[in-house]
Amino acid sequence: MQSRMDYYKASPEGTKAMIALEERVSKSSIEKPLAELVRLRASQINGCAFCVDMHAADARKGGETDRRLATVVTWRETPFFTDRERAALEWTEAVTLVSQDHVPDAVWEAVKPHFSEAEMVELTLLINAINSWNRFAIAFRKSPA
Repeated sequence: MQSRMDYYKASPEGTKAMIALEERVSKSSIEKPLAELVRLRASQINGCAFCVDMHAADARKGGETDRRLATVVTWRETPFFTDRERAALEWTEAVTLVSQDHVPDAVWEAVKPHFSEAEMVELTLLINAINSWNRFAIAFRKSPA
């Protein structure tokens, strides 16, 4: 697959805004290993090969196991994730697929015991950031190195 363009070069100010969002997300109280699982799961849903590759590698560097990384896509069927991680992955799926079900009340009720209100905002900001990056990478066909 051939890249359509380098969006960093095409609009430095536009990508600067995305980087500012990412810097804010990096200061979140959401644990870094959990943030990488969220980024990975959203990227899987969106079919973003570049981001799946990058976040799987980043998660490994942070100590994540290959077994858990391989089963993020089937997290509901495995015993490898904590209740908090499951809640984050469920929220990730609902927010990423917002056009399908508009984040059902049942998902909200299942997720909110695991996160404070501030953490819910930070988690949602993280999900929005990775979804935006996915859309850039997919639209302009950025592929793994």
